[in-house]
Amino acid sequence: MQSLAKVIYKSLGWSIRGRFPEEVKKMVVIAVPHTSWHDFYMGLLFRSVVGVQINFLGKKELFKWPFGWYFRKVGGIPLDRFNKQNKVDRIAEMFQEHTLFRLALSPEGTRKKVEKWKSGFYYIALKAGVPILPITMDFEKKEHHIGDLFYPTGNCDSDLTSLMSFFEGVEGKIPENS
Repeated sequence: MQSLAKVIYKSLGWSIRGRFPEEVKKMVVIAVPHTSWHDFYMGLLFRSVVGVQINFLGKKELFKWPFGWYFRKVGGIPLDRFNKQNKVDRIAEMFQEHTLFRLALSPEGTRKKVEKWKSGFYYIALKAGVPILPITMDFEKKEHHIGDLFYPTGNCDSDLTSLMSFFEGVEGKIPENS
């Protein structure tokens, strides 16, 4: 499958800059910007080309018939958005439940343009004691740029400013939502 993914990825004109730290078994991966449904299959292709397991969360309704089996097969984990349990706490617990858990999240929390990221991904990483790996989804350059591992300090505002700077000038599939 990896060979086929590489052929498709290259034929679409995409490239990868940087190195995925596959030796790190637990992390929060942030892929930015998230502007379109195309991000999903490009993320799956990226993951296949790099050859690493990366999980993602989805609303539990997505995991019902007929597509539930597929989303689970490709690393999806259903999340009940209406459960009263704190979602940050529950997701941070997932890191303790697995020996290998790399969780991809979108800091924007939507495919629309936002002025400010949601901070849940940050607090999940902080609570779970795992680093954050920034990866661009640059449709203009057709490039995934893998940044350096970022270890949250507990100063959310400063850390988010630092993380956001990595994504300056990156355009998503729908540029006006970037």
